[in-house]
Amino acid sequence: MSELPRRTAQRTAKLASLPLGMAGRGAIGLGKRVGGRPAEAVAAEFQARTAEQLFTVLGELKGGAMKVGQALSVMEAAMPEEWAAPYRATLTKLQEAAPPLPPDRVHAVLAAELGPRWRTANFREFDDIPSAAASIGQVHKAVALDGREVAVKIQYPGAREALLSDLAQLSRVARLAAGWIPGLDIKPIMAELRSRMSEELDYHLEAEHQRAFAAAFRDDPDFAIPDVVLDTPAVLVGEWLHGVPLSRIIAEGDQQTRDAAAQLYLEFLLVGPGRAGQLHADPHPGNFRITPDGRLGILDFGAVNRLPGGLPTSIGRLLTLGLAGDAEGLVNGLRAEGFIKPTIAVDPQSVLSYLGMFIEPLTYDRFTFDRAWLRSVTLRMNDVRRPEWAVGMKLNLPPEYLLIHRVWLGGIGVLCQIGGTVSPRAALAAYLPGFDLAALPPGR
Repeated sequence: MSELPRRTAQRTAKLASLPLGMAGRGAIGLGKRVGGRPAEAVAAEFQARTAEQLFTVLGELKGGAMKVGQALSVMEAAMPEEWAAPYRATLTKLQEAAPPLPPDRVHAVLAAELGPRWRTANFREFDDIPSAAASIGQVHKAVALDGREVAVKIQYPGAREALLSDLAQLSRVARLAAGWIPGLDIKPIMAELRSRMSEELDYHLEAEHQRAFAAAFRDDPDFAIPDVVLDTPAVLVGEWLHGVPLSRIIAEGDQQTRDAAAQLYLEFLLVGPGRAGQLHADPHPGNFRITPDGRLGILDFGAVNRLPGGLPTSIGRLLTLGLAGDAEGLVNGLRAEGFIKPTIAVDPQSVLSYLGMFIEPLTYDRFTFDRAWLRSVTLRMNDVRRPEWAVGMKLNLPPEYLLIHRVWLGGIGVLCQIGGTVSPRAALAAYLPGFDLAALPPGR
């Protein structure tokens, strides 16, 4: 692969191959069943081949297509287990790995950004084999002239053109995703990706974000953020962060490790805005690792939500009202913030019952976020026979809360993948403005 596929027709054809490939395999499967093969064996083969095609197509396209795959991988914990199992390993690949750019193309980018003597002028050593390849760039390990191990992030040639093409064509992938998770509305995810994509293409801006986080968390006992060494519009060099990727802990970590990782992950989502004035907005596991000294290491600051005042105090107040069972106060607060439009009539107790599904973990002092819990919430939320379903259709998401909502939704998905037991009430009491633990009944 010499560069990202950029021409609209070429990329559209690749994206179209996903649903067409599924249809073709379905027809082959039907033929095999008529020929006498067991239905279970045909289904397993169908799912395995579809998963492999998903990784191959989205991985090769990178850009916006792969970003959608990464966003979906965060929420695989919400899928029914019989659907999720064949896709889990493939989706996890999209969090940290993709088919890499070959060395000659890497060298061309580095020469264009750092000068023709890029290697001797900046590095003692440079590994041509990437350590990670993701949606719009890949990372190489190197040793800087001062002896520091560094990560060299290189943007793929043609990434900007590819993203613009993808954003016009990804409805095909959206339809495929809707088939995985009944009721999943992919449109808000796509809208958010569109609004942030241009920022993620600017490595100068990402370096600015990373420097702010690194300064805010310097020498922190719980969190590790690498310093930026140098940056250009398409190359970002930062200190190398050693550690065990969160994806590996999800796959093979023991319970004690899962508990510790989950608690740190939860706390970082809450503490970041207050400390750095920014919300890390790319919560998938590939951006996190547990360092050798037990801290949570955080990578990739291309997507952030600027919150100079920290998280809105209204979130903490609304959660407190909901947990206290104050249905009238909760509805009044939701109206004041724009979550319920003035013309929409709702029953306060029904609203409280609906939101109770989501805030249930906060009624416990210790709670285990896992796939079973998330699947149960997803099923209840999408069950049209339940009265709460109609309540959900009446709620609005104000634009200023859209990115916060997406990050927290993705964060909950990752917590459920980790399967760790955490102390959610204590974390919110410590880090979420407006959350009043003293006003609530004791935790269970």
